[in-house]
Amino acid sequence: MIGGMAGHPLFAALYDRMTARAERAGLADLRASALEGARGRTLELGAGTGANAARYPAAVTELVLIEPDPHMARRLREKLAASPPAFDYEVVETGGERLPFDDHSFDTVAATLVLCTVADPAGVVREIARVLRPDARLVLLEHIRDPGDGTLGRWQDRLRRPWGWFAGGCRPNRDTLGTLAAAGFDMSGLKPVELPASPPIVRPAVRGSAAPPSG
Repeated sequence: MIGGMAGHPLFAALYDRMTARAERAGLADLRASALEGARGRTLELGAGTGANAARYPAAVTELVLIEPDPHMARRLREKLAASPPAFDYEVVETGGERLPFDDHSFDTVAATLVLCTVADPAGVVREIARVLRPDARLVLLEHIRDPGDGTLGRWQDRLRRPWGWFAGGCRPNRDTLGTLAAAGFDMSGLKPVELPASPPIVRPAVRGSAAPPSG
């Protein structure tokens, strides 16, 4: 979850309960499958309340979790303190538009259900490319605007504002694939999936890995 620094206190308080049914119905498995390619020093964007923290593979050696919403970040720290991962970790309260990290400093960037919330998706994707090492990967699970020509995409457009109000700034019609392609990412490792037990407007999704532009 990457939103404004003022945050969404009610959304943060309810998030785990709101997503519990979907997690049980298969979302937790989709998260784990998306994250299985993570390795080395890993940066997680918009870590929220820490739904991914226990799902990283043993190949991860260090985890930096960024979360600008102070209400989410507090719950994230509490969850990590109660069940710390087996590797070093750090929580940084910052957004994805200007990452406070050196160029080529991460082996993996992880993004799950977060790129729909950022104010400047192109800027965030550029930052992802900047901090990734040349042989690194972006691993992700993101819902997207329906790629078909049917009515679902139009409903995603119509319901963008009310859904965003309800869901902490989420844009159900975010063209994440187009943004990644425009930035030069190789997306051959991404596969279409559907988010389980979710409203139709946020059901179309992709899972897998994308390689940053070379050079």
